[in-house]
Amino acid sequence: MKNPVPQAASLLLEKLMLLVHIRPLPAGSGGETPPPAPGYYDTSCFKRGDLLEVPRTLFIHFGIYLGENRVAHMMPDILPSITGDRRQIQQVVTNKRLILGVIARTASVRVDTVEDFAYGGSILVNHMDRLFENQVLGSEEAARRAEKLVGATAYSLLWNNCEHFVTYCRYGAPVSFQTDKFFETVKMIIRDQRSVLASVLVGLASIVCLGVAPSTTLLTIFIPFFLWMAG
Repeated sequence: MKNPVPQAASLLLEKLMLLVHIRPLPAGSGGETPPPAPGYYDTSCFKRGDLLEVPRTLFIHFGIYLGENRVAHMMPDILPSITGDRRQIQQVVTNKRLILGVIARTASVRVDTVEDFAYGGSILVNHMDRLFENQVLGSEEAARRAEKLVGATAYSLLWNNCEHFVTYCRYGAPVSFQTDKFFETVKMIIRDQRSVLASVLVGLASIVCLGVAPSTTLLTIFIPFFLWMAG
């Protein structure tokens, strides 16, 4: 049987990065990756109210198609909390704005072109409908819900992200399967008693490297104790 701890730790790292929505920069580039040119995607197959998914390496980004090459989607963004200038806010969100938005727990539901939304990724259409067979709202209702939420909003990595936004719009209830998977990974680590031994070894190493201090000693004692009791 495979050791679940390395696998779980890897998943934890992925999900911590997940909701940050960081875009990869091209090799040797000091700036942001430019979005594809207009017309990159064939939008004739999209209908108003469709739920669009863009799978990435570490996360899936979601949006609601509004028609006419427009997508409403939630993105963490610091700018709406410090300025009301719509022209500035509507510019493509940079990685710096994204990270600061996650830290400040602020976001905006914004309307972008399909090219800016998907950023060159493949797009799945209504892929989640199979999980909500009897809960799919009308396409127009989904689009109207998305349009009503456009603007600044609170953001949470676990409780209010882009997946919560689209599932509320299309299915009537905010749900995030990515968040559920994150919590399952955390429980897997806690239940595996080998994580207790690992935390003890890390704690002892910190004491050896940093010396005996209340901060290192207490963490060395309480973290393994918590994992042991929770497991």
